[in-house]
Amino acid sequence: MKPTRVRFGILALITLATMLNYVDRSVMGVAQPAIAKELAITPQVMGLIFSAFSWTYALAQLPGGLLLDKLGSRLTYALSLGLWSLATMVHGLMTSVVGLFSARLALGLAEAPCFPANSRILSTWFPQTERARANGVYSVGQYIGLGFMIPVLTWISVQFGWRALFYLFGGAGVLFALVWYALYREPHESRRANQAELDHIAAGGGLGSQQAKFSFSWAKVRALLGRRQILGASIGQFCGNSTLVFFLTWFPSYLATERGMDWIKSGFAASLPYIAASVGVLLGGVISDGIIRRTGSATLGRKLPIIAGLLLTSTMVLANFVDSNAAVIAIMSVAFFGQGMVNLGWTLISDVAPKQMIGLTGGVFNFCANLAGIVTPLVVGFVVGSTGSFYGALAYIATLGLVGAAAYVFIVGEVKRVEIDA
Repeated sequence: MKPTRVRFGILALITLATMLNYVDRSVMGVAQPAIAKELAITPQVMGLIFSAFSWTYALAQLPGGLLLDKLGSRLTYALSLGLWSLATMVHGLMTSVVGLFSARLALGLAEAPCFPANSRILSTWFPQTERARANGVYSVGQYIGLGFMIPVLTWISVQFGWRALFYLFGGAGVLFALVWYALYREPHESRRANQAELDHIAAGGGLGSQQAKFSFSWAKVRALLGRRQILGASIGQFCGNSTLVFFLTWFPSYLATERGMDWIKSGFAASLPYIAASVGVLLGGVISDGIIRRTGSATLGRKLPIIAGLLLTSTMVLANFVDSNAAVIAIMSVAFFGQGMVNLGWTLISDVAPKQMIGLTGGVFNFCANLAGIVTPLVVGFVVGSTGSFYGALAYIATLGLVGAAAYVFIVGEVKRVEIDA
């Protein structure tokens, strides 16, 4: 019997959900100049507002992962998607710094389960040899949402005002939450996946119909972080995520203020690095799975593309030494291409997570990674506000790329599934 291909339909669902996730969190970056002008917000205060998202997003990773392991992917994702979309719409109603700060806190809280859920779905629906490419496909959603949509977001902001951005994309997310709940099923619940497909998934290390059942304890969190694979990957993801956070928050403003590009022109130019990142995500997955097929080594297949990507992110500092705007866009495209490859860390973590703690492991991993969302906007805002330049900010992010590469080289070790008693 020929296996069905239901898993690819599931992949399409999480790709669309991830695209909405990143559009909703990045709309603020596009709207930032207009918001700052209307509400008279300084760079330091705007950095604080940008970072507010990650305060709750990071803190909610552990309870979000636990909720995922208890309720499952279908219900948790639908609730998360619907609530973060409502929070996005609320941004458009705000008329003060306190209001915007509160809306960012709500958005971060609601989005927390998304990426642990994505990791769990990959481990459930895909064999190991297909996971990196599947990770690359859904992750492209986040960069498509950022890059290809930036010209559209910019046009909407100019034509209809910055508030329209939040109403439009928040409303679209509420509708998609209903679509998700109607269509998503676990493999053992699916009426469309035949036994041949389920056997293919199980033979490749997919978890099939297994449902995690365990009691939470901080001892388990300490045990996870005590394993070098999880600790090293978490440090590396923090460093790589710092590049992503910069592009989510300050990059459009960097082009418009530091490089003197008008806002409409900035919108189109800003899309190019995100397109490069999309290529990096897909290429990283293809290279990773290809290395594993040829060598049988998950350690080489997962770590090499991530290390290369982190080293490429460090090239961002070169933008400080060129005058041409075209050269700056090219340098930023190389750096963000590298960050796209670093996204493979989510595939690595799904490979090493204990079978009964995939949601919790994803939560721990994403908590560490998204501390960058707290630190980076504050550092950039402070540097820009105090020096009037992005010079130090780019140097900071480039340094973190080197630190992340070192973490994967010296800490992560062998890529194999961690065994911890649940």
